[in-house]
Amino acid sequence: MIVFQLTCSNAHEFEAWFRSSDSFEQQGAAGDVECPYCGDVHVMKAPMAPNVVTSRQKSVVREPAETKASNQPSNQPSNQPSDQPSDQAAEVRAREVAEQILRAVGKLRDQIEETTDDVGDKFVDEARRIHYGETEERGIRGVATEQEATELDEEGIDVFRLPTGPRKNS
Repeated sequence: MIVFQLTCSNAHEFEAWFRSSDSFEQQGAAGDVECPYCGDVHVMKAPMAPNVVTSRQKSVVREPAETKASNQPSNQPSNQPSDQPSDQAAEVRAREVAEQILRAVGKLRDQIEETTDDVGDKFVDEARRIHYGETEERGIRGVATEQEATELDEEGIDVFRLPTGPRKNS
């Protein structure tokens, strides 16, 4: 996975994760990448050093920047304001990001609900019937236990666990 710093035509900046750089290019060209602030689909990469996460990466312990800075002489008087954001500002930003995530999850749920059939507790049986060609191929959603989802996965049946979140009507 790779995370890109992105910007929209309205100058909003945000991060997004992609499987690869090509994946970003394909999704961007299709208009599938949109600004979480304004919904603008005219999105481009902002200058940055990409952060690539691989399964082979070993955990690296990094010394925090504050520790490094405290070990070096300071040219700034101690009564000068710090460049670090306050705890309150960080908390506000974290709340904003959490709200953005909840909105994105809500949009995902809405899209899935609009484009799939709800088969409820018959999900496992219906998924198998579709997979083995016993009924028409279509998108479905429903209920399955973790063990049932694992069994479907072992049979080669793709299962996506839909994140829960606040409902529009609640």
